[in-house]
Amino acid sequence: MLSPLPARDGVGATRLHVPMSGPWSTVADYMVERFFHIDAETLRERFDRGEIVARDASPLSRDTPLGAEEFIWYFREPPAETEIPFAIEVIHQDDDLVVVDKPHFLPTTPGGKYLQNSALVRLRNLLGNADLAPIHRLDRATAGLLMFSARRETRGAYQLLFQRRTVQKVYEAVSARPADWDAEKPELAGHPFPVVYRNHIIKARGQVCVQVDAEREPNSETLIELLGSDDRVVHTLLRPHSGKMHQLRVHLAALGMGILNDGFYPELLPETPDDYARPLQLLARELRFIDPVSGAESVFVSRRSLQDAPVADTPVPNADVSDA
Repeated sequence: MLSPLPARDGVGATRLHVPMSGPWSTVADYMVERFFHIDAETLRERFDRGEIVARDASPLSRDTPLGAEEFIWYFREPPAETEIPFAIEVIHQDDDLVVVDKPHFLPTTPGGKYLQNSALVRLRNLLGNADLAPIHRLDRATAGLLMFSARRETRGAYQLLFQRRTVQKVYEAVSARPADWDAEKPELAGHPFPVVYRNHIIKARGQVCVQVDAEREPNSETLIELLGSDDRVVHTLLRPHSGKMHQLRVHLAALGMGILNDGFYPELLPETPDDYARPLQLLARELRFIDPVSGAESVFVSRRSLQDAPVADTPVPNADVSDA
């Protein structure tokens, strides 16, 4: 259902379903009870200012009876935001697709305390296109390539690429060097590179970290290759063959080589303010697919790098893939 209100500062209006009957005399009464954390009179004054509208964009009053409208629209009051001091970079733009290089710390979409400081809203404001929508997502902590649909007519075609897993994704990660690391014979959990790791990942509602069920068939898989190492860190190339939440972070942590500056895995640390000097060392480096509109092969490569990567990687020769 399309919003009757145009986007404002790159942010779309919120749609709310209102009961057609119940113990409330008016739509305003229902909203006061639902949003009990907001001062009741402050909320009713939003009706007086015409800020809450019906499907035809006509404003509702504080006396609009319950049952008059099943859906209403309004703009959320913007939160007080701390500016994330890193720019988003557009690396490709055409009539259907926009590809950007997202910095660390910037969320893909608005949520919680982030509104203007999200890749979606920044990009809508930058390009003046309120129809932009993400085709996939990256964690706020992860930097790298992110794709957006530029118009509704072709959005579904690009979304199908990810649903059908026809997009080849490549990531880089930097981990602390394990104590038993042997640079002459590098292994991961006793397996020589490259390593394929699989497990069953579950995202439980209300939990910030995913869980692993060792008794169930794997639903996630990652190919892990070695790019290089030094006396501090190990630099890996990751090719996920599934797209489970936090998959790469979970897989490396499970193999004893958690990603540097990860506050979730292998251990959930207390929440602290962002430390911009210590970003998660995970980068969405490459996207490759056949464009569903043009039919041409598309390859995009991030221009970013991981600050803690070895100065000069010395990769090992390709070997047989090892299962971990």
